[in-house]
Amino acid sequence: MLYETMHVAVPTVFDQKEDVNMEATNAHIKSLQKKGVRSVLISGSTGEQHSLSVGERLEMMESISESAIHQMEVLFGIAAVRLKDAEKLAAKASETNLSGVMIGFPPYIRPSQDEAVAYAKRLIERCQKPVILYNNPGRTGFDLSSESAITLAQNENVIGIKDLGGPEKIQAVQNGFDREFSFYAGGEEGLAEKIRFGYNRLSSIAGNVYPVEIKQWLQQLLANETPDASEQKDIERMMKTVYSKNPIIRVKHELKLGSCRPPLGMSSD
Repeated sequence: MLYETMHVAVPTVFDQKEDVNMEATNAHIKSLQKKGVRSVLISGSTGEQHSLSVGERLEMMESISESAIHQMEVLFGIAAVRLKDAEKLAAKASETNLSGVMIGFPPYIRPSQDEAVAYAKRLIERCQKPVILYNNPGRTGFDLSSESAITLAQNENVIGIKDLGGPEKIQAVQNGFDREFSFYAGGEEGLAEKIRFGYNRLSSIAGNVYPVEIKQWLQQLLANETPDASEQKDIERMMKTVYSKNPIIRVKHELKLGSCRPPLGMSSD
C-alpha cells in the first residue's frame, strides 16, 4: 500500500558527458525530504525515462540512497518497448526496498488492449510491489481502456492509475470493483478540474521547485476548498515558472540540476 497523496517525480541529473549522476540525484531527493516531501518517483514522469538504457536504470535502482528509502516512499518507473527489457527492471525492483513501481506502456508501437494487458500482467507478477499504472496516450500513442484498467486492477497489487482520462473513464473504473483505489493526476496542469471529477492523488512536477506550496494546494483541493485571491496568484506564478516551457527543462534550470539529454534543451538559435 502507498499512503502519500502526492509524490514528486524527480528529474534525473546528468553530468556534462550526459552520464547519470546519481550522487546529485540523491542529493536532490534528500533536499526534498528536508522540505517535508514523503514520496518520490524516480525514472518516471519527467519525460527522460526512455533516454535511459536498461543498464542505466538498473544501476539507478542500486544507487538510490538507502537513507531515503527507509524514510520515504520511493517509487521507480518501469517501461520499455521490449517486454524482456521491462521484465529485467521489474525483477530487479522485486529485490529492492523500493516502496512501489509505476508501470508505463510501451511508447510508439501502439499495442492492442490485449497486448498491453498481457505486458502489464507480466510486470506486475515479476515485481511483487504496489503498482501504479501509467496511461499516457499523448506520449505513447496508446490509451488504456477502462475495461483493461479494471482487468488489471483485479490484482490487488495494482493500487492506482495515473492519467486514466476523463470523468467517464474514472467513473467506470470506480464502478468496476469494490475497494479503495487511487487516481493520480500527472502534473499540476488542470489539477483543480481533475480533482473535481475524481482524481485523488498527484504525481507532481512543480513539487520539485515548490514542494510545500504544491502539497498545501493539493490538500486544499482534496478538501474542496477554494484558494483565496492571494493564494491563487501564487499558484499562477508557480505554474508560469514551471510550465511556461518544457517543465523538465524549467525544473532543472530553477534548481541548477544540469541540463537534459539533447534534443531536449536544444535551441534552433
